[in-house]
Amino acid sequence: MKKILLMTIITALLLTAGVSSIFAAGEQEEVAKEKLTFYWISHGSEGDPIWVYAINGAKRAADELGVKLNSSFHHNDIATHKEAINAAIAAGADGIATSSPEAGTLLQEAALAKEKGIPFILFNTDDPKTGRTAYVGANVQKVGAGWAEYLVNNNLVQRGDFVWLPVEVPGATYGVDETKGIASVFDPLGIKYEVFDAKYDPAESISNMTDYLTAHGDKVDAMIGLGDMVTGNTKTVFNNVGWKPGKIPVVGWGNSPQTAHAVKEGYVNAATWQYPSSQGAMPIILLYMANTGLAIGYDVYTFAMYDKFNVDTYIELTEGM
Repeated sequence: MKKILLMTIITALLLTAGVSSIFAAGEQEEVAKEKLTFYWISHGSEGDPIWVYAINGAKRAADELGVKLNSSFHHNDIATHKEAINAAIAAGADGIATSSPEAGTLLQEAALAKEKGIPFILFNTDDPKTGRTAYVGANVQKVGAGWAEYLVNNNLVQRGDFVWLPVEVPGATYGVDETKGIASVFDPLGIKYEVFDAKYDPAESISNMTDYLTAHGDKVDAMIGLGDMVTGNTKTVFNNVGWKPGKIPVVGWGNSPQTAHAVKEGYVNAATWQYPSSQGAMPIILLYMANTGLAIGYDVYTFAMYDKFNVDTYIELTEGM
């Protein structure tokens, strides 16, 4: 919570009051001699709600700082993602911020950036083995454990129950690490679970989730949505199979208005907000700091769980970004 509070305070200072105003005049003059160019590279999709918030945060920070921002989305295509990072290094980037599509896939790129003296920050999904300069985002393994603990601590699942884990991209870092966190809680308690490939296309994911519950709904005791899209599908999918709110307990990501409203209406019990605008903005701010002689190298964790008691705050956040 201290790290989240620190992140919130820093973001408010830098983005609300004006980022450039907190840096010393000498640093601003030095940077102004030659405009800095940062690359912001996401494994996600422009249409995914979390990435809309994130890129808007990155653009706002870049505008405040007066730096050039080159951004790209790679739709979970690891080959083009790696190509984009290598192109940024070849172009002499002043800093690179990127998400990790899968553990171990960016080791060579991170090493090359370090060799060239380019700050290399990971956001949204981490891979500490890269030796990244810093990380901004949720600790997704802890998030997964938190979801499982919520279900257990509220007596919503027990030994022998089966928990369904739909995800957009099986094998991607976020789902793998979340499942590790879930396993750390469920395995000792004898609670069963299964990761389900819902697919990344919005319409296809709704169809696949509907088909699964139609065929196997009688064995599902709870659901954990490992991604924003699948959790946001909850109300639609439940309606498709004739389930009322609260038919089974549901937890998962809550970065979209669909999920926030589903929490308010009782389709989802609790959801995690990961401050996606900060995941976009903070890496740009850290890269700027690194280029003005300020030391970076710490992690900034950005996540908090909400439920029906405080959901209105998060409805405002999801609809107002």
